[in-house]
Amino acid sequence: MGMSSRAAPRICVLKGGLSVEREVSLSTGHECARALRVAGYEVVELDARGDVVQRLVEIAPDIVFNALHGRFGEDGCIQGILEWLRIPYTHSGVLASSLAMDKARSKATFAEAGLPVVPSLIASREDVMAGHLIDPPYVVKPNNEGSSVGVYLVQEGANGPPQLGPDMPALVMVEAFAPGRELTTTVMGDRALTVTDILTDGWYDYDAKYAPGGSRHVLPADVPPEIHEACLDYALRAHRALGCRGVSRTDFRWNEARGRDGLILLETNTQPGMTPTSLSPEQAAHCGISFSEFCRWIVEDASCDR
Repeated sequence: MGMSSRAAPRICVLKGGLSVEREVSLSTGHECARALRVAGYEVVELDARGDVVQRLVEIAPDIVFNALHGRFGEDGCIQGILEWLRIPYTHSGVLASSLAMDKARSKATFAEAGLPVVPSLIASREDVMAGHLIDPPYVVKPNNEGSSVGVYLVQEGANGPPQLGPDMPALVMVEAFAPGRELTTTVMGDRALTVTDILTDGWYDYDAKYAPGGSRHVLPADVPPEIHEACLDYALRAHRALGCRGVSRTDFRWNEARGRDGLILLETNTQPGMTPTSLSPEQAAHCGISFSEFCRWIVEDASCDR
């Protein structure tokens, strides 16, 4: 089992899984596996299904590269299994993963750390559909699921509350809408990389499910130095406040009209997308770190007890 018995460490890339973000994860896993083979590792890809424990025992990897997104992969569940099996793994540990995935609890952690967040509350779907719980404009989103399930924006002057689709969970977060530009910063260990401005076409329809029309990434973002510095500072502080490890990515909204006071931290993602054109690898490349080197760094950072 030990590393010495083989020329190169055997890496098991966990991908796919059971969440609504399965397709994104399959893509992430495929690209990371390819990059790790280029970097000289022996790589086994595993679609994480119900037999994941049995399969991991059979594969007996030296390290697990976690390329899962969404529930079970990003919320502490698979991390707990890997701790139990004592297989070193990448990205954040049980607690940080679980905390970051729960939007209400992570926001409470950010607020306690002095980071800027917008007011929000947790409510049942029934209450949300019965009447406005806060003054519009506001956003309704799942509290602990990835973004692809759906985000509803209730515009100012909306006739009534949103009618949520059947895919929305029983409890949802209702959050004051933070207008402005969407910025994001990747943290790699103890270093914040840069700031990307995500320019999207056709963000929202009135009272409709969020549907991005496509986006362009501008990096480094064309923002004043103090906003750039604030994003790096906040992302690093968010990473530390949650207890993240390895790579994380923190998303912001910036209302230019309000200067630094207009910068709001939305959430921290402990399993950011990892294809070469994804936001985090793009930021690494901007800092002179190739995709293959980025994946290698993540593997070398792996451990148990994260």
